[in-house]
Amino acid sequence: MDLSFTTQDNAFRDEVRQFLADEFDDDLKQKMAENRNSYLPKADHVRWQDSLAKKGWLTPDWPVEYGGPGWNTTQKYIFQTEMANANAPGIMPFGISMCAPVVMKFGTEEQKKRFLPDILENKVWWCQGYSEPGSGSDLASLQMKAEDKGDHFLCNGSKIWTTLAQYADWIFCLVRTSNEGKRQEGISFLLIDMKSEGVSVDPIQTLDLPIKGAQEVNQVFFNDVKVPKENLVGEINKGWTCAKYLLEFERGNAYAGRLKRGVEKVRAIASKEVDGNEPVIRNAAFNAKLARLEVAVQALEMTELRILSKLSSGQNMGPESSLMKCRGTDLYQEVVDLALEAVGTYSIPFTPLYPGQNEEAIGAEYASGVAPRYFNARKVSIYGGSNEIQRNIMAKLILGL
Repeated sequence: MDLSFTTQDNAFRDEVRQFLADEFDDDLKQKMAENRNSYLPKADHVRWQDSLAKKGWLTPDWPVEYGGPGWNTTQKYIFQTEMANANAPGIMPFGISMCAPVVMKFGTEEQKKRFLPDILENKVWWCQGYSEPGSGSDLASLQMKAEDKGDHFLCNGSKIWTTLAQYADWIFCLVRTSNEGKRQEGISFLLIDMKSEGVSVDPIQTLDLPIKGAQEVNQVFFNDVKVPKENLVGEINKGWTCAKYLLEFERGNAYAGRLKRGVEKVRAIASKEVDGNEPVIRNAAFNAKLARLEVAVQALEMTELRILSKLSSGQNMGPESSLMKCRGTDLYQEVVDLALEAVGTYSIPFTPLYPGQNEEAIGAEYASGVAPRYFNARKVSIYGGSNEIQRNIMAKLILGL
């Protein structure tokens, strides 16, 4: 691989940096610095994504024919890296990076015309309806039923761990349309309007104690929800094909940029916190852990660049998405673990971010968010298909075991 940037690449990087200087204002910077799970209130995300949409940068991976910017692999990498370096809000993936690619590949022309423009223009927000109580990593065991009623499906069941469902306008769901044959053969892919009669959302409180109404995950219930037949994507009982295709995008994220920033924050904390009479960073054991982590993140970055080179030749992510999901989430947990160690006793108490609270923060300003991020990070090796399942996939598809 040639890792040097061309003159055009450097010019594009400067353009991204100028965009960040103009649009990533002090209000958003402060909110991103204080948040504990990378999510902001919907109005702030909408404002940020509106600025990206106006620039034509909201859908970096979309083909040009659907409104994508036509970036090459290097430009995508530069964009992701600069966004991570600035700690800018991430692009909500559910519509843009997950549902849209499925509609592009398996949807009808009518579905493409109906759903893609609103996603492109940031007018409609989506959430993902995959996991169910008792059907997480064993996704094929899902039980939410969609009965064929002639001109519509009648849906009953629930989805769980549904990220930002309280903000969503639509949800894409895997539903059971048949109990015959293999479990995977009776699953279909449906698009459901969250405003439909019979849809309800219950928040799930997590250990990082988010502000009420700004929770990260929810359980969504469907009670006799009518879904028009035209909202079926792909063939009936063939939704497992859509599901596998979508999970390549969910699992194949770039991690190195934000991991590198996380390592830098750990180093900064360890330089300020004192262990005995010396800064934590001078503790030989801690410094060795930090050095090993930094090397591992650099190795992941090289792997990402290699995979991006593969994608630039028109190939799909394939089983490498499982590799990236495992390694990226494992390293993220190591980053927050080491941050917790660096903060030390100040990480034990933390103050929830509730409006109007009168409790003073304990320790330095950066200390209050370390424990919540540590607790929140317990989930990253589970969502998107647990890392144990990903290792089984790699053993089968890569090693042939």
